[in-house]
Amino acid sequence: MANLKVLKNRIASVKSTRKITKAMQMVAAAKLRRAQESAEQSRPYTERFNAVMGQLAASVGGSDSAPKLLSGTGSDQVHLLIVMTAERGLCGGFNGNIAKLARAKAQELQRAGKTVKILTVGKKGRDQLKRDLKDNFVGHVDLTEIKRVAYSDAQGIAKDVLARFDAGEFDVATIFYSGFVNVVTQVPTAQQIIPADFDAPEDGANGTVYDYEPDEQSILADLLPRGVATQIFAALLENGASEQGARMSAMDNATRNAGEMIDKLTIQYNRSRQAVITNELIEIISGAEAL
Repeated sequence: MANLKVLKNRIASVKSTRKITKAMQMVAAAKLRRAQESAEQSRPYTERFNAVMGQLAASVGGSDSAPKLLSGTGSDQVHLLIVMTAERGLCGGFNGNIAKLARAKAQELQRAGKTVKILTVGKKGRDQLKRDLKDNFVGHVDLTEIKRVAYSDAQGIAKDVLARFDAGEFDVATIFYSGFVNVVTQVPTAQQIIPADFDAPEDGANGTVYDYEPDEQSILADLLPRGVATQIFAALLENGASEQGARMSAMDNATRNAGEMIDKLTIQYNRSRQAVITNELIEIISGAEAL
C-alpha cells in the first residue's frame, strides 16, 4: 500500500505542475501577441532609418570630418559587448543561446589579444556569463520593474553606452539579442552599433538623388546617437517577442511531457493496485481452502 500511496502522490504532484505550465503557456501566448506586434511594427521604421543613414554614411565616406560614431576611434583594441537577455527564466534555450553567442565572441576577441568589456541587460545573461567572464563586467541594466519596454528605456541604455564611448572606455560596441522569427524560431544575433555599421545602399536605388540641408556631417552628428538608441530599442523589442515565444513553446512542451508522465504513472498505479488486489484474493482463497 505504501507504493500505491507514493504513486498517487506523484500523480497529484505532476497534475499540479501541469496546471501551472498550462497557465504559464496561456499567459505567454497573450503577451506574445502584444510583443510580436510591437516588434513587427518597429521594423519598417528601423529599416528605413538605417537605409537613410546608410546613404548619408556613403556620401560622407571616409572623410576626416565624419563623426566619431561613424568613423570610429581608429582602433579596435577594446570591445564592449552589450548582452541583452531576459529577467526571468523558464523560456527554454532563449537566454542560454544569447549568452553562448556572447561568450564565443568574447573568447574569440580575447584569443586575438583584444580587451573585452561586458554590459549586461537582464540578469539571466549576467548569471550565465559571470562564471567565465565576471572580471570583464563593467555594468548592468536591471529591467525587472519594467512591464513593457519603452523607447525611453533604450535611450537610457544608449546614453550610458555613448557616455562610455565619449570617455574613451571602448572602441567597438556590439549588441547581442535574439531576433524573432516565429514561436518556435528565435535567432541569436550580434550587431555592431559603434562605429555605426550600415549596409551600403544599392547603386541607383530608386534612381533618386538627395540633397541634404544642412550638410551630411551635421545630420549624421545629430542622428547617429539617435541611431544607437533606435537599434537598442529594436533589439529590446525583438528580445521581448522572442522571450515570450520561447516561453510559450517551452511551457507547451512541459505541459505535454507532464501529461505523458501522468499517463505512465496512472498505468503503473493501476497495475500495482491490481497486483495488490490479486494478492489479497489469493490469501482469502488460500485461507478458505485451509479451513
